[in-house]
Amino acid sequence: MFFACIYYKLIRSGASLWGPLKELWETVDGAILKRQPETVHLLDLQLKKHKPHFMSLFKNVPKSAEQREKVRKASTEGIAIQGHQGSRLLPETLLTEAFILSDLFDIGELAALELLLAGQQQQPHFPGLTRGLVAVLLYWDGRLCVANSLRTLIQSRHGKTFTLDLNDELVALTTRFTDELMSRGLTKRILALVSEINVTQEFERLQKERGLGNEKHRKEVSDLIRECRQALADSLFCWTCQSPLTKDDTLALIGHLETVTAQADGSLDSVSLALVMALLYCLDVSFIEQGTEDREDLLQALPLLTERQYVSAVHTRLMDGQPWKLPGLQAVCRLAWALSLRVLSQLPQGSGLVEFTEADESLADQALLGDVFLFMKEGMLGCEGFVQEEFYIRRLHSLITDFLALMPVKVKQLRNRADEDARLVHMSLQMDGELPSSLRKDLDHLMVLIGEFYSNDPFGLELGLEFWCPTESLQHTSLQGSYLGMALQRPPHKQVVLSKFVRQMGDLLPSTLYLSYLCMLKGLANGPQCAHYCFSLLKTNGATHSDNIQGVSGSPVSWEHFFHSLMLYHENLRRDLPNADSSHYRHPPLRGITQRELEGLTSFLQLLTTIISWSENARLALCEHPQWTPVVVMLGLLQCSIPPVLKAELLRSLAAFGKSPEIAASLWQSLEYTQILQTVRAPGQRQAAGIEVELNEIESSCEEYPLTRAFCHLISTLVESSVPLNLGVGLRVPGFQPYLNFLRESVFLPFPTRAYRRPAEKWEVADSVLEVFHKLLRSYEPQPSDFIQETVELQGEQVPADKPPGHSIMFHLLNDSPMLALCLSLLEEGARQLDTYAPFPGKKHLESAVLHCLQLLDLTLQKEVVFMDLLRESQASMLVSPLEQLFQGVSPQTRRADHIVNIARYLYHSSSNPEAAFQSAKILRRIATYPNIHVRLVGDFTHDQAVSEKLLAGFVECLDNEEAEEGPEKEDDLDQQKKMARIRHETQIHILNLLITSLELKAPNLALYLLGYEVKKPVCSTNLQDPGVLGCPRSCLHAILSLLQRGTEKRSGPTLTQEAPHLAELCYQVIYQLCACPDTSGPTMRYLRTSQDFLFSHLQHLPFILSGNPIAALSQMSWLMKTAAIELRVTSLNRQRSHTQRLVSLLLDDQPHTQHTADGESGMEEETRSVSAFLHFDSASKVRRKLLSVLDAIDFSQDLPELLQLDFFERTQIEQVISNCEHVNEQGHTVCNVKLLHRVLVAEVNALQGMAAIGQRPLLMEEVNSILQHVVERNRVRRSLSAKRHALQSWRSLVETLLTACPADLIPADDRQLIIRDLLLDLHDKVLSEDAAGELMPIVAGAVFTLTAQLSQAVLSEQQQGLGSETSSGFASIANSSLHLILRKLLDFILCTGGGYQRLRAHLYGSLLYYLQMAQKPEEPDTLQKASKAMWERLTAPEDGFSKLQRENLAIIESYGKSLMEVVCRDACDGHEISRMLALAVLDRILSIDRQNQWLVYVCNSGYLRSLVESVRQDDAALQSLLTPQPPLLKPLYIYESKMALLTRVAKSGEGAVELLRCGLVAQLIECQVFDMVPESDSLRMTRDPSGFVPSPLDRYRQILLPTLRLFQVILTSTSINHQQGAAQVLQWLIVHADTVQSLLRCQDLTMGALQELSLLTGIISKTALPGVLETGGELNSAALMEFQGHINRFQRLCLALLSRLAGGERERLLKQAEISAPADSAEHREEMEVAMLQVCANIMEYCQTLLLQSSSQAQFSICLFSPSGSEPAGRDGRPSDLSTSLPSVAHSRVPSLGLVLYLLRNSAADFCQFHQSHKHGLAKLQILDQLPPEELKELCQGLVSGPGGVEKISSVQRSLLAKRRLVQLINNRAKLLALCSYVIETSLFVLWRHLEYYLLYCTPSDPRDSLLPGSSLFRSRLTDESLGGLQAGGGRGLGLSRVSQQDLDLLKGDMASGFGETLQRKLLDIESSYSQVRSRYTFIQALVRRIRGLLRHAKG
Repeated sequence: MFFACIYYKLIRSGASLWGPLKELWETVDGAILKRQPETVHLLDLQLKKHKPHFMSLFKNVPKSAEQREKVRKASTEGIAIQGHQGSRLLPETLLTEAFILSDLFDIGELAALELLLAGQQQQPHFPGLTRGLVAVLLYWDGRLCVANSLRTLIQSRHGKTFTLDLNDELVALTTRFTDELMSRGLTKRILALVSEINVTQEFERLQKERGLGNEKHRKEVSDLIRECRQALADSLFCWTCQSPLTKDDTLALIGHLETVTAQADGSLDSVSLALVMALLYCLDVSFIEQGTEDREDLLQALPLLTERQYVSAVHTRLMDGQPWKLPGLQAVCRLAWALSLRVLSQLPQGSGLVEFTEADESLADQALLGDVFLFMKEGMLGCEGFVQEEFYIRRLHSLITDFLALMPVKVKQLRNRADEDARLVHMSLQMDGELPSSLRKDLDHLMVLIGEFYSNDPFGLELGLEFWCPTESLQHTSLQGSYLGMALQRPPHKQVVLSKFVRQMGDLLPSTLYLSYLCMLKGLANGPQCAHYCFSLLKTNGATHSDNIQGVSGSPVSWEHFFHSLMLYHENLRRDLPNADSSHYRHPPLRGITQRELEGLTSFLQLLTTIISWSENARLALCEHPQWTPVVVMLGLLQCSIPPVLKAELLRSLAAFGKSPEIAASLWQSLEYTQILQTVRAPGQRQAAGIEVELNEIESSCEEYPLTRAFCHLISTLVESSVPLNLGVGLRVPGFQPYLNFLRESVFLPFPTRAYRRPAEKWEVADSVLEVFHKLLRSYEPQPSDFIQETVELQGEQVPADKPPGHSIMFHLLNDSPMLALCLSLLEEGARQLDTYAPFPGKKHLESAVLHCLQLLDLTLQKEVVFMDLLRESQASMLVSPLEQLFQGVSPQTRRADHIVNIARYLYHSSSNPEAAFQSAKILRRIATYPNIHVRLVGDFTHDQAVSEKLLAGFVECLDNEEAEEGPEKEDDLDQQKKMARIRHETQIHILNLLITSLELKAPNLALYLLGYEVKKPVCSTNLQDPGVLGCPRSCLHAILSLLQRGTEKRSGPTLTQEAPHLAELCYQVIYQLCACPDTSGPTMRYLRTSQDFLFSHLQHLPFILSGNPIAALSQMSWLMKTAAIELRVTSLNRQRSHTQRLVSLLLDDQPHTQHTADGESGMEEETRSVSAFLHFDSASKVRRKLLSVLDAIDFSQDLPELLQLDFFERTQIEQVISNCEHVNEQGHTVCNVKLLHRVLVAEVNALQGMAAIGQRPLLMEEVNSILQHVVERNRVRRSLSAKRHALQSWRSLVETLLTACPADLIPADDRQLIIRDLLLDLHDKVLSEDAAGELMPIVAGAVFTLTAQLSQAVLSEQQQGLGSETSSGFASIANSSLHLILRKLLDFILCTGGGYQRLRAHLYGSLLYYLQMAQKPEEPDTLQKASKAMWERLTAPEDGFSKLQRENLAIIESYGKSLMEVVCRDACDGHEISRMLALAVLDRILSIDRQNQWLVYVCNSGYLRSLVESVRQDDAALQSLLTPQPPLLKPLYIYESKMALLTRVAKSGEGAVELLRCGLVAQLIECQVFDMVPESDSLRMTRDPSGFVPSPLDRYRQILLPTLRLFQVILTSTSINHQQGAAQVLQWLIVHADTVQSLLRCQDLTMGALQELSLLTGIISKTALPGVLETGGELNSAALMEFQGHINRFQRLCLALLSRLAGGERERLLKQAEISAPADSAEHREEMEVAMLQVCANIMEYCQTLLLQSSSQAQFSICLFSPSGSEPAGRDGRPSDLSTSLPSVAHSRVPSLGLVLYLLRNSAADFCQFHQSHKHGLAKLQILDQLPPEELKELCQGLVSGPGGVEKISSVQRSLLAKRRLVQLINNRAKLLALCSYVIETSLFVLWRHLEYYLLYCTPSDPRDSLLPGSSLFRSRLTDESLGGLQAGGGRGLGLSRVSQQDLDLLKGDMASGFGETLQRKLLDIESSYSQVRSRYTFIQALVRRIRGLLRHAKG
């Protein structure tokens, strides 16, 4: 009876009858039998609490009217129940049942009610029972708990017989407690209870009240009642084993035994036997002879020696003539007393007891008259419980041997009497008279008793050795016994006497005693040493061969006599053998062997069988004896006509001989030769002969089958050693086939239809034949040769050869054959029989037969894959079907396809039949791997409700089994109990593996049904409940959880992880799979969270440390952590804050948690804790964070197996063989199949030929062994590494989930940094230790990456939140020293990865980037005040935290010197793409902070820079492929971008830029053709990537172009001071790609991307497309110069055209358009557009300015870029005005007018004021950020948060951070715009001034008639326009614009005067005063305004 749950409810006043008693038993069991540590204290508490239960054993709380009333009112007024608030109303039916229960067991009403409630609670553990029936079970189980506790407490006492080796404190506690119980009359109470409790009466009472349920319930109740009685009787027995009873108790015991009666078969029941044994131990004094150290103490305590009254009272009581109900029992007690008296009489203390000790003789006589030995044999040995108790056996042994040793005279009398009787019998036989009536058979009975008693030795005690006295020195190899080599010591007296008894009894043995003497020898030969002694005795008894010839006969009990007789019988009977055709089988001659001879032969054969079964020496010695030739004679006799019983014995003896492989081989041949089973038909023979005839004709008609069973046993023994392939060669097709056919066709298939006199024999036959099949199939491995039809020559013709027997069995089982059908129907029959729960004849053999059937099916499933593969390859014409499909067939018995269901039904009987359940689980697991079968399984299992419930209950019962224990892998010498526990454990493993396999298949699957999920509805709709709630049955999930939850409430943690590590690992895996699978995740996690609090209760016990099995511990933790990661993610998403918070603080806190303790521990714990808290108030202020201690539990070092040292084999070949034997196991590890490797190597060794090989064979085998051990070690290392990887991976995912998926505010910011610091430092310490395994590094690197990213984020967000509040201790909450430490470890890690592990370094580079990012200063708002600080102020300002950290970081990086540089540069230049990108980024980052330029110098000098530059050209082809509509991969693009970013960084320093030019960077870029491949902008609509991840071709083109342009810009900036070479090279690039450049400048569709291109392009053109650059360009011939000049002119013209577009009205239109196209982030988009447009304008204006300045320093010689027209490009209202109206000639329209510049100036001034306002406004907002209304904050965040409703989801802290970031962005954008505006204003003023100065002062207006005046040509030459023919002075191509007339100039002056009015001037001066004051060009605007004003006022007349 197993109740998994100890949760019960107590009604406050009722005494509990089950729950607390169960707890009591668990405590007692844990403390005494399981020896759990620290349980003495708990046991003490429990014993104090339950003392009344022991005092009034089994007495119930009486009924009372008051209680009855209270219960009656429970349905109206309610009743108080513990664990519930207030009182609870109970239904009326419950109360009625409670009253019935109260009357039934005569217990208090409250107790009855409570029992019912407990029954209701436990109901799910008992599917199919009502709560009342469960209450009945609980009532008896509660009683059994008390009885078991009592027995165990008494067993733990210290005493004279045995010891449990417990600690003294515990023994003292139990001894004290039990002594008190004993002194209060425990013995009498037990005896009274044993008499009172009676199964039949109890059943009658229960039957009356309908208290009995189905068969299983009846069996369980009767078992419980029996066990209660047994436990009580055992308690008394255990007491008397250890300590004597008092006088009164002893007399009470004797009094009870007087009334005992026997069972129907004459034996005692086990309870009475226990009490008899208790009395025998009371009267036992034999322990006095054992000289133990505490002998004196024990003697003092023995009342036999110390109390005269005791002896007197017992003596009187036993001498009393009153007969007992069982005279035999009285005789046993008298004999025991007589022997005790005899021992006492020999002791000095016994001198005072002479009057009693005198009577020992007469007592012994009385005992003999009472047939004492007969009763011992029938009454005591006949009881099945006798052999299960070692101390019964030892006591009876001492009783028998004491009688023989202490009363030799009595034994002599018995012998004399027997001799006398034998003479009388002989005489009466002679005279044919009646047998005398006075015959006593005492000696007969004694011998048979000895024979029976010693022939059963379940504990392997070999007590029979006392009867053998070693005469010769036994220096024998096979004997390792107690007397090995001690022959010179004198054996003890008792042994001498007993040995003499054996020998003397055999001398002149009367014929009447012959059988009993043989029976005694058979018993005494039972055991390896005993058998040897017996063999020697029979050898020495015989007369020598020479005596025989002289006619002297030896002893009749000797080998000589026996084998001589056998030979004579054979001689005699062989003569009678008629020819084979006669029908003598029907009438065997009667003159052969008499009944008496038959019995004698049978006995001797049994003795022979026993001896040779045990002793191999005897086997070989007898077999090889030249005269006796026992095998030949026996086989000869088998051919004669003798009774089947004798034939059976002969076959059994032959089977015993066949145990030796040497004999077995020849035995096969002899068997074939003698044709015991006829395998060859003689020609013309009409009918069969041999055993087949015996079976069909003799045994069938007798309805008894001893011969057939013996034959099966013989074959079973012989096939164990081997089956000779050449059996019967020459006479028939050689092989085993005829035997197999006989067993299958004649024995197995007909067995159900034969008639049996003894019903049990039916199952014995089935069992014995199935055993042979099982052995044959087990040893069969399918080979390719089995599928090729070979032939053999037989009598000159070729006939097909036989296949191996295993092949034949496989063939029959893989077809719908009668054999398979019978196996399946046997399984059905077996399940049906077991379901009755009733004993029936042959039950044990039926169970064994069923087990063999299951094993056959399992082996078939196991081997069928290989079998069918080989069959397919061989293309043989054999047809087979997979067994799992055959299982789908319809059963003839039930007409349903229920074979698999029948197999599964055995799980329901796992408690009584664990092995069958184990095989059943194994088969189901194999079948479940086939998805096609799996689908049908669910239907089969759920199709019938009742069957479905029962099957589920079976699975659950197997998982719930408390007796299961994880044992060592292979130990054959385990005792039965351990073996069963191991099998139960394996069953659980198979069921869990079945669940794991099944969960991977699609729903509905078997696992979902077994785990309690919906199978008929969607899985996710399941609502998991505790068992019993809403009718929810107990499922495998509940069983798994209760397995795991056991012990979680104690400090030691879940017990399963320690006791059964592998099982626990699988349980955690199932739970993880349920949580990870999308369908089951929701219901499972809800249930685990709400009902079980599963994760918290398990995580708090991490890490699990198992010294014996570290691999399992790691796996357990892995699955648990993975589940925890899912839970954290899910609770975070669902915003279940409290759940997330609990787990987070459990995993991360470094403050000690207050552990909750289990009941019973609490009291003491609290006190000690408060005391310790008082004494050491801060001793435990910090504990290790849970996550870190888990990391500690993962050992990074891995001991690798040493290299193989081989002498004979070739190492490379062995490695090859090993790798061939490798496969991937269930867990996904690659391991080597050791069995297969063993087979291969042994075959290799066996193949060696020659003498040398034979001599070296032992050495070779030794080497094979060492190879195998090495491979086993290798497998272990692989499993270990894999477990570590898995654990580390899970740890990493848990850490990452904690830091990324959980709400950030659960962990305070400062804690967060410290946690990450601890994790990072610990990880690095572990991975950088000397012996860390390289396989773990990648995972660590990944974790380091995430952690550094998180650290960087945490530090930066802290910086942003508390800007300016820097503490002195360091940069953030985390001190600088910690940050430095992290950096050092990170760099160490990068270096320790050396040359390999490039991908791994990618993570580390990422980490390094994140780390360096922390020292980057965040964006600060540009307040426009910075510049106002004096230079000195800025130089002397204190260093801020960022620059300090940056400086220190750099110092650390530089301390690593060249080695680090080398690694990073090497990774940047080649290798894996991601590593390259990150290495490039790292280089970039370091170069940016390296003020000393050490890295730059290294990169330049070591050639890495040149290599990078040269690789740019190689990227060209890849980049071109990127511009196809569907690009292959974007990797080249990213690498290119990284490269360009690095080169740009290098170019930012002057030396770097020079170096880049020297390396020919621009030349490389000029050669790249990708720049000319501008994609069509229309085509990109077609190929847009729907996900938006892959950019359009145009965007990709821009990603290639823009970095190049930026790089050029930086180079130009860096080299501008003294180096025109850069400009010339860039100009060359522009010219080579001129078409592209021009098309970009002409771009119609000015999107954001286009504007970015233009802003960069115009910037480059403004610095390069200058006349001055061409001269520096080196030796250019005049043609090239001309061409270049043309390009430059075109660039100039396009730039001016662009200016007119952007400065004119197009600007507003573009901004509007942008707003419409992207309304979501319009503000930001608009800003970017504004900046880009202004930048373009500024660049073009700068270009104009440069051109003007370069052409001449004085206005009069300068060129003109703008036409002299002052009208603006558009009206004020934004409509373009008609330019042509303001100009006389259309030609001017191609040249931008000065009015455009003025317009630009005016617009810029207006914009400036607007930007300035909004900048001020932004700064003001930033000041009062905290007080801003939430709506405004939301608005600010909108642009930075993606997705709808994104702003709602983020926390307020996060929101204000984002708002601040957005504000800073706005302010800085405005500052940028202000700077650009101001620049545009200044350049525009300059250009305007220059042009006006020329036009108004130096320009000569021309009238049409003086067209050749130089002025016109000058003007023409100055307007660089296509229409004016460039700069050729005087080369007037008259294209229309011929001259500037005076009218133009007047108009210009007028327009300018009106345009450049007062308001504008004032505005410009305001701008200068407000903005340019802090800039260096102060008063520049003022001066220009003054000059322009002057020009306009005083222009020349």
